[in-house]
Amino acid sequence: MSKVYVFLAEGFEESEAVVPIDLLRRARVEVVTVSITEEPVVVSSHGLPITADTTISTLTDPADAIFLPGGLKGTNNLKASEAVADQIRAHLDAGKYLSAICAAPTVYGLMGILEGKKATCYPGKEADLLGAEWTGAVQTVAVDGQFITSRGMGTSIDFGLKMIEILVSEEKAQEIANQVLYPRG
Repeated sequence: MSKVYVFLAEGFEESEAVVPIDLLRRARVEVVTVSITEEPVVVSSHGLPITADTTISTLTDPADAIFLPGGLKGTNNLKASEAVADQIRAHLDAGKYLSAICAAPTVYGLMGILEGKKATCYPGKEADLLGAEWTGAVQTVAVDGQFITSRGMGTSIDFGLKMIEILVSEEKAQEIANQVLYPRG
């Protein structure tokens, strides 16, 4: 079974976190929500408190993927965390997937690890995808090597299904899409 760490920072965008988590769990992917501080309760961009499964200081082994939800304040808090950067580097070095949605792909861009990769993000944030080829409106989800990036709240289902396709199978992604009545092209 695949495992995904979802890093929650104060100000994360609810739908961008919860919709992919829901889809991944339906596909029987082990999803571990991780507070990036020692405080287990993380407050979203619209004031919704979420209790994370664990805190970042407890992580010992890489998961199959890291997932960074967007939200401007949440993304800025992710960027400011050295513990998050350490986990990203460890997962990158271990050949694991690094995924992010909305403004959050800029965390990878500003770390300089998207160089030469296709990536997407919320429109207007592409300048922070340093060295990446922004796929913009061409793709709702961009996949290049270890990186899975998406544009925003409206692409949360596509993003979650793409993660299932990569971590489990195309068949499982289609099965979950059918279950949630999502027309997949």
